Amino acid sequence: MLKPLRIFLLINVIIALCACTRHKTNVIPIIDFFKTAEKSIFRISPDGKYISYLKPYKGKENLFIQSLADGREHMATSFTDYAVRGDYFWTYNDKIVCSQDIIANDELKLFTIDVLNLKVHNILSLEKVRITLLSRNRQEPDIITIRMNKRDPANLDIYRLNIKTGELIPYLINPGNITEWYPDADGKIRLVTASDGVNKTILYRPNDKSPFKPIIENNFKTFVRPIAFTGEKKYFYALSNIERDKTALVEINAENGKEGKVIYACNNADLQDVEYSRNKHRLELASWEAAKPQKYFIDSTIKNIYTKLLADLRGNEISFIDRDSAENKFIVKTYTDRSPGSYYLYENSSGKLTKLGDINSSIKSNELCTMQPVSFKASDGILINGYLTFPLGTKKTNLPVVVMPHDGPFSRSYWGYNPEVQFLANRGYAVFQVNYRGSTGYGKDFYNAGFKEVGGKIQQDVTDGVNWLIANKIANPKKIAIFGAGFGGFSALYGVSFHPNLYNCAIVQHGLINFFTYIKDAPPFLKPKVKMMYEMVGDPEKDASQLRAISPVFHTDKIHVPLLIFQGAKDDRANISELNQFVHKLQQQNGNENVQYYLKPNERTVFRLESNRIEMYTQIEKFLDNNMRAKP
Repeated sequence: MLKPLRIFLLINVIIALCACTRHKTNVIPIIDFFKTAEKSIFRISPDGKYISYLKPYKGKENLFIQSLADGREHMATSFTDYAVRGDYFWTYNDKIVCSQDIIANDELKLFTIDVLNLKVHNILSLEKVRITLLSRNRQEPDIITIRMNKRDPANLDIYRLNIKTGELIPYLINPGNITEWYPDADGKIRLVTASDGVNKTILYRPNDKSPFKPIIENNFKTFVRPIAFTGEKKYFYALSNIERDKTALVEINAENGKEGKVIYACNNADLQDVEYSRNKHRLELASWEAAKPQKYFIDSTIKNIYTKLLADLRGNEISFIDRDSAENKFIVKTYTDRSPGSYYLYENSSGKLTKLGDINSSIKSNELCTMQPVSFKASDGILINGYLTFPLGTKKTNLPVVVMPHDGPFSRSYWGYNPEVQFLANRGYAVFQVNYRGSTGYGKDFYNAGFKEVGGKIQQDVTDGVNWLIANKIANPKKIAIFGAGFGGFSALYGVSFHPNLYNCAIVQHGLINFFTYIKDAPPFLKPKVKMMYEMVGDPEKDASQLRAISPVFHTDKIHVPLLIFQGAKDDRANISELNQFVHKLQQQNGNENVQYYLKPNERTVFRLESNRIEMYTQIEKFLDNNMRAKP
């Protein structure tokens, strides 16, 4: 018979073994994270009789339509060359307008689909043109309002397109300084924003026959975004941070531009979005994100619907993706930090909730990791927020860490499901995302604090964050990688250039390597924003020495850690010739095995082909294995 001490020790060993088994990570296949969504971009017809969605067919996302009467699914398109873009929409007469981006030819094709007979008609085919839908028209369902740079690559004009005949009629010709248009529910445009790149002016006209007159003048440091007219007199709702630090929801008099009243403001974060019903002409809610998403309900009907759905879908974040004209049927999307989410159909009259599909049914939330909001003090005392995702298990110290600075720079990382973050955490890495100064959502002062700080305090915030991880014994100081896309790619290259002892290696997706060519080679349709870049990032003439000092292309001699670089050859923000030379110089200096480069010929900024995505993350896994695990 075992002695009590031995029994006690045996019990503890069994408990420890069970705990190890319980926390053992199941290595999830790469394709499960990065495959094309099973179903996505759901929409509902205005009459509430059909839903539509994108679904893979022969490796490309195509449009499918399902009748809500009998549940039958019909394939509306069968493209095998390029996917249907996600910005498709319903008209008010049972038609769908969708498009394809023909990357090889830089061509955009616009199609209509007749829902009753599923006939597909090509109504526009234009090369080197950008098209965006502005509004559809209930009174004239065959007419849609679009903006397009067909006349002049540098200027977006407004057109009325007859989707039945293909007739294209100019509605508003851009004089050269209009950057935003805000259509009414009936498609008429009464508010626009003009900009010289630095200063912004909101202009108003009471009707199509009247000229636009300036009502609000501000600059790139302040923010006013019209939402919709209130329906009372000539007032409109807007998000504004004029004369306040945090963006608030306000009411503005369109005749003089004066703010009438504040409808809602949050003390610790910018309001980032407002939901407004164009059918009911009412404000519904305002949302923001300091650490996690939050909502303030303005309309009691919508609040009641959300309350019921949150009880039925407990533990999920939810949002309305689309609704029918009667506002009885809603497309609902759910997500968490550990789930890409699902789509549901909710019928308000009956309270019925029907699941439409998962975005990715291969993902099991219990196998994924929690994204935790964190904050730390930068070296100059400013508070910096971010997110830290630990791998599964009980160990929270001395971990290999992948630092992921966001793109932008004037954007942010958000709480929620991120397949890259979860993929890396599943492989045993802690993932650290920093919302450095200049990131959106934290107020005007914090945003403005990032101006002219690229390569300065912005990068120091990232470095301070890594040092915070080390000081708190979260990170193994010998096993830290940095991984970023766009400006995040610049941050990665800057980090390994000027802090070579801090990082083992770097991964770069469509990285910014030269601020001179990035600004000079901006596509024509982005030219109006170039002057703003001068003020926010740097002027190539006045700030030439600073831009040269921070641009990685001039500092290849400082980069000695292993690099993994990915780039789409059709990315209109990249100078491929310059990038090829940059990589070649690094490979000559450090060896091809230490500078791996993947240039994909038929991709833009983000890799759309599933096979290319799978290859990319397979190489990322191998690269990190070699540089974060094999080395002591």
